[in-house]
Amino acid sequence: MSHIFLVRHGQASFLGRNYDKLCPNGELQARLLGEYWSRRGVIFGRAYSGRRVRQLETSRIVSEAYRTSGVGFPDTVVMSEFDEYQAEAVLRECLPKLSQADREIEQMRRAYEDSSDSGDRRKTFQKLFEAVISKWVAGEVTADGIESWYEFCLRVERGLAQVVGDTARAASAVIFTSAGPIAAAMRRALHLSAEDTLRLTWMSTNASFSEFRASGERFTLSTFNAHPHLEGDSLLTYR
Repeated sequence: MSHIFLVRHGQASFLGRNYDKLCPNGELQARLLGEYWSRRGVIFGRAYSGRRVRQLETSRIVSEAYRTSGVGFPDTVVMSEFDEYQAEAVLRECLPKLSQADREIEQMRRAYEDSSDSGDRRKTFQKLFEAVISKWVAGEVTADGIESWYEFCLRVERGLAQVVGDTARAASAVIFTSAGPIAAAMRRALHLSAEDTLRLTWMSTNASFSEFRASGERFTLSTFNAHPHLEGDSLLTYR
């Protein structure tokens, strides 16, 4: 069977002017992952990434850590199938509707807008974000012109099928992506519901890796959300 690793990108620039880039802590997380794997002789025959900057930067830093250690690393192939779902667009389209119809979500929105320090803003935003996305995934609210959750999961599965088909038996491939595609891969392996799949996205640690075994139509989970290379609370982040 082939070994398929999915890596969540390092910590992005949450609440910054441009979220889609690694913050300094995210760069450190990615470098530690590359050093950890290269020390242990983890060799990849193929590497892939989604198109988001935070995904590509994570791939680049892991690759540099390998090469600094004198270990080869394949060139990264960019595949749109491993982009994250359109969370920002869903929030933009759905929040106004939900704020009018759902008193609890309106209270969450106000709490976020009224928060002053960064810690409060992180907590109140995450609570609001999870509530809106959960209702969208459940079909309680729709976003016109935006890929649905089901369509997103099918997109990721198409990408996985291509990677599995291109990876030789007993060889390994790595995919640098985000929490959503990793959860979609878990859905494929464990036949999860939409709601259970979404819950896994909230658990995924930045720069963690999940491993799957694949052969033909068989796609099974080996490891989820592993992060032995991250020691210390400051390195365990979720955005």
